[in-house]
Amino acid sequence: MGTASSLVSPAGGEVIEDTYGAGGGEACEIPVEVKPKARLLRSSFRRGAGAGAGAGPGSLPRGAGGGGLLGASFKSTGSSVPELEYAAAEYERLKKEYEIFRVSKNQELLSMGRREAKLDTENKRLRAELQALQKTYQKILREKESALEAKYQAMERAATFEHDRDKVKRQFKIFRETKENEIQDLLRAKRELESKLQRLQVQGIHVFDPGESDSDDNCTDVTAAGPQCEYWTGGALGSEPSIGSMIQLQQSFRGPEFAHSSIDIEGPFANVNRDDWDIAVASLLQVTPLFSHSLWSNTVRCYLIYTDETQPEMDLFLKDYSPKLKRMCETMGYFFHAVYFPIDIENQYLTVRKWEIEKSSLVILFIHLTLPSLLLEDCEEAFLKNPEGKPRLIYHRLEDGKVSSDSVQHLIDQVSNLNKTNKAKIIDHSGDPAEGVYKTYIYVEKIIKQDILGFETTDLETKDLGSEDSIPEEDDFGDVLWDIHDEQEQMEAFQQASNSAHELGFEKYYQRLNDLVAAPAPIPPLLVSGGPGSGKSLLLSKWIQLQQKNSPNTLILSHFVGRPMSTSSESSLIIKRLTLKLMQHSWSVSALSLDPAKLLEEFPHWLEKLSARHQGSIIIIIDSIDQIQQVEKHMKWLIDPLPVNVRVIVSVNVETCPPAWRLWPTLHLDPLNPKDAKSIIIAECHSVDIKLSKEQEKKLERHCRSATTCNALYVTLFGKMIACAGRAGNLDKILLQCFQCQDTVSLYRLVLRSIQESMTNDMDKELMKQILCLVNVSHNGVSESELMEFYPELSWAVLTSLIHSLHKMCLLTYGCGLLKFQHLQ
Repeated sequence: MGTASSLVSPAGGEVIEDTYGAGGGEACEIPVEVKPKARLLRSSFRRGAGAGAGAGPGSLPRGAGGGGLLGASFKSTGSSVPELEYAAAEYERLKKEYEIFRVSKNQELLSMGRREAKLDTENKRLRAELQALQKTYQKILREKESALEAKYQAMERAATFEHDRDKVKRQFKIFRETKENEIQDLLRAKRELESKLQRLQVQGIHVFDPGESDSDDNCTDVTAAGPQCEYWTGGALGSEPSIGSMIQLQQSFRGPEFAHSSIDIEGPFANVNRDDWDIAVASLLQVTPLFSHSLWSNTVRCYLIYTDETQPEMDLFLKDYSPKLKRMCETMGYFFHAVYFPIDIENQYLTVRKWEIEKSSLVILFIHLTLPSLLLEDCEEAFLKNPEGKPRLIYHRLEDGKVSSDSVQHLIDQVSNLNKTNKAKIIDHSGDPAEGVYKTYIYVEKIIKQDILGFETTDLETKDLGSEDSIPEEDDFGDVLWDIHDEQEQMEAFQQASNSAHELGFEKYYQRLNDLVAAPAPIPPLLVSGGPGSGKSLLLSKWIQLQQKNSPNTLILSHFVGRPMSTSSESSLIIKRLTLKLMQHSWSVSALSLDPAKLLEEFPHWLEKLSARHQGSIIIIIDSIDQIQQVEKHMKWLIDPLPVNVRVIVSVNVETCPPAWRLWPTLHLDPLNPKDAKSIIIAECHSVDIKLSKEQEKKLERHCRSATTCNALYVTLFGKMIACAGRAGNLDKILLQCFQCQDTVSLYRLVLRSIQESMTNDMDKELMKQILCLVNVSHNGVSESELMEFYPELSWAVLTSLIHSLHKMCLLTYGCGLLKFQHLQ
């Protein structure tokens, strides 16, 4: 079998020759890490032991040496066999994985080839569609160009047609106004002839009967180019109203919607420049008062003066006829108050009576034989000092055998001399007082309807106007959306805002506002900001007056927002009012939606339409715009680009200004400087002949240092408080109390306490609290008649004196006949 010694090198190393390889003789090293299997090791040990036993002691070195070589040989051979088996298995596994990988990649290549072919097809299809779309686009572009060309040609034809139409309208209006003037001349001549005939008949001269004459003056049918006279007044031609009819409607106080009708003023004034006419119309619409001077805040105030002798007539008038007059006025949309004072022996209501006479629409004096000296001053104030020409009425009861006193006769003579200009009526009555009071009632009703409210009635003396059937019904004016109440409320708000005898330091603000109007477009709205009572409303109202005076061709649309949740703060009503203003100035009438969202949407279109026609600037001013609920949502048109000639000015309280608006150009009103504040207070004192001492002026100068004590409203209220205290004789006490008030709210509290302390008894003080609470919780205010109904124990003397004190101290004011707070503080 041979020995294993041949497997080992002579040097005894562990390197064997590779007898299987083709290289031959190349040594390979058996890795030591491969462990021999246990079976081979055991057999090699047994074989080594057997060989050692068979050799004997004589052959010990060989046996020992042979056993070691054999063990090493079997160890190397046994470790190489499993390594080869493991390599073969690994090879087979890698071969299978490679086959799987090759097959999967071949399949992926095939699928990608198919996908590539599909994308090529899709690309070819999309290229074909793109070519088709390009051809369609070119075709539509050519159609658009041809349509635009047709549109421009149509617009040119429309402009030519409109020019021809305007020319025909102008010629027709010239013809119409000429014929209307001829008709008016003929009617005037007819009336003059009739008056001459009547005078001749009165003188006893026999004249011919007009009914038997061949003349057609009696029917006044004028056949000028076809139409008759009645067609002109009735509008049978379907033409627009004339200037004459517009003025008549303006004077009838039926509302401004007819005064600003859809007339295109070109006809009868063809020789007047259109720009000059626009300026005249703008000034007419902005300046002309829409209501009678006899009205005080939508209220017919009848002030009654009586003596002890005419107390029965006075009581009868209040009991039987005052409710009828009240019902008549309320049916027409006005309040009626019959105000009277008790015979004031101590003259404690002297100032209040003068204020009431100033407010009154009608004064009625009931006298008999004597006139107390206490009432003489009131009668002179009412009847002899009447610059506005308000209607006045004297009921003079005569009695046989008795002669009136000199004072009564002197007053009646003076009133008779001024009768033509003073609108005073004297009723001399002898007999039953009830008949005299009824006769007075007839005249009062006639005066209210004709002179105060402006209604045209005929033959009032022969009709029983006390019945409800005699109340003239409101005419049906169609879909007229103009709200006279809102317009009068805005007119009064403007007057109250501009009613200030002292405005200092406004020149720099005026210049900034003027710069806004002159600035090039586009420009965002100007934000006038300031604290409460800083004078924002006063600044805007005074600047509006300056603009109307210096730039009559500028159209100003203003709105003064009152307290929150009132009608003046409703965004839809504000936009409706401004839209109607735009419609008036554009001299066109069209359907106006009542949907608030639609109103907000259409307003910018109306603004754009008018701005294209108006030659001057259009300024929109909204005071206290932050009092509108959800103002950013409802006034989104403010942030849109406005027309070139439109400017917007809004005022906000600096504390409640919407954050998004703070980026707009801002004009901030600073507090007054101490010098101006002191001068305003001193001027207020001088107006009532009160002079402060040097020490008091120094204290006043030290007090007016902070921003709150130099606030415009604080300074105004401070001055009124000091002036009132000076008249009452407790100047030092009130001045010390005012110095302790460091802001407007605390000063208002002091004013309320001082007015409450001036009340005569506890019941009047409690009534004052309740009245102020009612005014506070009301939506738009409370009327005086409602207060009289709520509190039957309240007299006109107490109520009027309380309202006078609160009105004088800037607490209460009138708005459309309703009492409401003047300032938010």
